[in-house]
Amino acid sequence: MDWALPAGVHAVCTTRVGGMSKAPFDHFNLGDHVGDDSHAVTSNRALLQAQLGGARAVFLRQVHGVDVVQLIAATPHATLADACITQEAHLACTIMVADCLPLLFTDDAGQVVAAAHAGWRGLAAGVIEQTVQTLCRQAGVGGTQVRVWLGPCIGPNAFEVGDDVHLAFTSGAAAESVQAQRCFKPHPVQAGKWLADLAGLARLRLAALGVTSVAGNNSTPDWCTVQQSSRLFSYRRDGVTGRFAVCIWRN
Repeated sequence: MDWALPAGVHAVCTTRVGGMSKAPFDHFNLGDHVGDDSHAVTSNRALLQAQLGGARAVFLRQVHGVDVVQLIAATPHATLADACITQEAHLACTIMVADCLPLLFTDDAGQVVAAAHAGWRGLAAGVIEQTVQTLCRQAGVGGTQVRVWLGPCIGPNAFEVGDDVHLAFTSGAAAESVQAQRCFKPHPVQAGKWLADLAGLARLRLAALGVTSVAGNNSTPDWCTVQQSSRLFSYRRDGVTGRFAVCIWRN
C-alpha cells in the first residue's frame, strides 16, 4: 500500500488472490453474506487475521448509510454501520467492498484510525463528512491534519448511473455541485445514463473538508474493480461474487 502512515499505524487492502473459496467466490472472499461456504469464509478471515500483527478485524454490517460506530474491544461483528473509528490499539477498522469505494483515515500523529464504505448513496448522504468530523473531534485536529487513502472501486469508465445519481451530486448552485459535474460524462450510447467517477466525487468531498493528504485511487483503470477481474471482486461485473477488504489499525 503506497501511503505514508504515522508511526504505529498500519493498513492493508486484500485482493481476491490466495484464499480458500471456490468459484464464483474464488478465492479470498471475506464476505459471510454472499452465499459462500461458511467454512471457506472462516478460513479466509483467519488468513487475514494472521496478517494484522495481533489486531482484531471487526466486520460491519454495511447498509449504505452514514453511521460511524466507535469500536471497542467488545464490538461484535455485524454491527450496523458504514464507518468505524477507534483510538484503541489492536482493533482493525475494516470495510468490505466489491465495487463501492472503501476509505481509510488517520491523523498526522496516528492518534485515531477510521474506515468508511462509500457507495453513491452513502457518499451523497455524507458518510465521508461524518467520518472526518468524528475523527477531527476525537483527535483534536482540523482537516489539514487528516490523511486519507482511497481504495479500489468501480471506475469512471464502468460506473453507469441514471439521472437520479447525477442529480444527487450536481443539483443546486453550490460550488461543489458545479465541480461534481466534471465527475460525470454522458453515456456514449444510452440516453439518460451517465458514467460517474466515484473516487473523483470522494476527492471533492474531502477537499471541501480541508483534507489535502489524499492517496490511493486516482480513477485510473488500475484501481477499477470491474476492469481488474483477476485481482478484485466486482458485483457489477459478476453479480454473484465475493468481497475484499481494507483494514487500518494502531499498534
